[in-house]
Amino acid sequence: MSYAYRDSIKSELSDELINTYAIRPSAGVLVRLLYRTSVSPNQVTIASILTGFAAAIVYLQNSPSAFLWAGILVTCKDILDSADGQLARAKNQFSRSGRFLDSIGDFFVNAALFFAIGRVLFEQSTMSSMYLIALAGFAGTTVRVSYHVYYQARFLHLHEKYGNNRITEDVRSEDVERGGMDLQLQRIFQVIYGWQDRLMMRIDLWCLGKTVRHSDMQRERWYSDVKALRLSGLFGLGTELFLLTVCSVLNRLFLYCFLNIIIMNGILLLSVFYRKIFLSGTLFPDDIKNHADA
Repeated sequence: MSYAYRDSIKSELSDELINTYAIRPSAGVLVRLLYRTSVSPNQVTIASILTGFAAAIVYLQNSPSAFLWAGILVTCKDILDSADGQLARAKNQFSRSGRFLDSIGDFFVNAALFFAIGRVLFEQSTMSSMYLIALAGFAGTTVRVSYHVYYQARFLHLHEKYGNNRITEDVRSEDVERGGMDLQLQRIFQVIYGWQDRLMMRIDLWCLGKTVRHSDMQRERWYSDVKALRLSGLFGLGTELFLLTVCSVLNRLFLYCFLNIIIMNGILLLSVFYRKIFLSGTLFPDDIKNHADA
């Protein structure tokens, strides 16, 4: 079976624009080189994680040239992060351990990157509040990426392109019976992401409106709305890391924190209220009428 780029991607509609036009094509070149080798998707994931930690270490050198190279490493990490999934889809080598390892690695790499950014900004300003700013950036990035992943997973499940993974990864009896490394990684995943998954579900239910039982057709339109998917696509990890790369190359890490905390969170609120006010009102007008009559 020959390698086909189209078979290695999830869905351009639910994906981030930066991924569609830059990161995934770049990762596709790497996947093509690895396709007939013994390199596994999990090995690519580990390479991505190590590259991310290397970027954090380089940031700590605190110089314009260091920021440039750190930004390049961040992009390399992003490409590898895309390549592991694309390789898994191309070679049909899906694994539960790979799914959890990828997400857990992203969390700790992001934590390391934001610690490094906080340290650099503290050294430049001697203001301890820079650590709090970096922490706010890390928290915002974590929640926004979970928001993107939730709606992307919903869309892919509707179109039967996400069968190996679940929308939420609560530990089930079959997971306990299977045991092994998959279960251990799943439990770590739950500690990190379980509360985020529950938060996204609550936000989604609030936007949908819980007073009306929605039809399958309405729900399909809800999770397939192009504008809503494009908005949530702005919060994927690829976009977040691309923004960091640009600001690193420009030697503007404080600007990155401003954009992260103020602009990106503002767009997140816009995305939520687009679903709550416009999309919900368009697809579920009876819900609004029931509230008005109550």
